[in-house]
Amino acid sequence: MKTLCVKGSVFSGKAEGAKFIKLPWVKKQIKEKIGFDPYNGTLNLRLANGDSLKLDKVLKTAKPIEISPETGYYLGKCFKARMKRSIQCVAIIPQIPNHPKNVLEIIAPFNLREKLHLRDNDTVEIVLEY
Repeated sequence: MKTLCVKGSVFSGKAEGAKFIKLPWVKKQIKEKIGFDPYNGTLNLRLANGDSLKLDKVLKTAKPIEISPETGYYLGKCFKARMKRSIQCVAIIPQIPNHPKNVLEIIAPFNLREKLHLRDNDTVEIVLEY
């Protein structure tokens, strides 16, 4: 297994990720394909340009875990990941038109922002597995 370490800045989103994660078919696929019941929300990370380019290069060849969409929704590409060296999580790259390439949405079985005492503009390192 290969890994990619990227850093991102925490920012508040528009709760779009939370709406997606709450969908029963999404929760079911995350449980079956990844192995946990996700917290109803995502941690938004804005990657620096260099890390965004590295991620884009990896995405061209890596085999993601896919959350297959129901009609009217888009595919979600997922990669198992770690934060703070030991906190297991998953990075989701929504395949939505115009979704910024430098934004990662991170999910876990708990609220990452609360557990890690994160605020907007905090820098977080995440290690993606592919």
